Amino acid sequence: MNAVINAAFPVFALILVGFLAARTHILSEQASQHLNSYVVWLALPALLFHSMATVSWESLNQIPFILSSIGGMLATFIIFMVWQRRAFSLSDNSVASLSASYSNTGYMGLPLCMLAYGEAGITPVILSMILTACVLFALSIVCLEMGLQKHGSVWTSVRHSGMALLKNPLIISPLAGMALSGLGIPLPDPVAELARLLGSSASPCALVTIGLFLAQTRSARPHPALAAVLFMKMLFLPAITAVLAFLVFDMPQIQREAAVLLAALPIGTGPFMLASMYRRDTQLVSQSIFISTVLSVVSVSVLLALFHN
Repeated sequence: MNAVINAAFPVFALILVGFLAARTHILSEQASQHLNSYVVWLALPALLFHSMATVSWESLNQIPFILSSIGGMLATFIIFMVWQRRAFSLSDNSVASLSASYSNTGYMGLPLCMLAYGEAGITPVILSMILTACVLFALSIVCLEMGLQKHGSVWTSVRHSGMALLKNPLIISPLAGMALSGLGIPLPDPVAELARLLGSSASPCALVTIGLFLAQTRSARPHPALAAVLFMKMLFLPAITAVLAFLVFDMPQIQREAAVLLAALPIGTGPFMLASMYRRDTQLVSQSIFISTVLSVVSVSVLLALFHN
């Protein structure tokens, strides 16, 4: 329980800071947009670039863990998108589907896994972050771009979507870091420190931005799709990941437990940043992040207790 509280408290506290800053007019209504732009274009790309450039490819060769984790993410994303296809446009459905399958791995997963498994818990977190950024995030951006294109030809829409992806900092940054790592080119110390400093501000700024948005939200009514997102994220995703990790693939016990634990984490800030970046409705995302974080105090505590017994 202490591990969960220690990781969850900063999340709540930073959202509350943003909420109070908006309500007391310390930060203006435009601060949410400006902070989000900073995270999307500077802080988060720096985090992804640094993570990929400083990890060895050998440590990432964990195929069973990768298949279990990405299998759960993609199954959740696709099933939710098909299930809710009539409730949303394609662009809005891609953000909602990302919310249903996107775990707060970087901010909560790393401290939780380190507390639970020590140094052995770091590699699963790094793998999960890479899969989330390079596969799940990219898939959502593709769907967003396809939904926003107004071209008559499917191939024309695909071409325009591809060009937009090549200009997207959230796609370019991890690919650039991966290329440096694969070529064995180390980051110069000043560059590595710059990327680390910028990247470390991504999650705090994103959480404050959520608080700002919650304070500015005119209606407190739950979004109609809120229950569906929470069901898929907090129940379906951990369950399908557990089936893959424990019954389908063979891997060390720590990796099995870590895969399920990471899948059971609350929704991360990535969907909120993406929704803001593409000017989509952020009500569902912000409500889902907040409530899933509350629920995770119980769900993750139960999982930790089961695994440690």
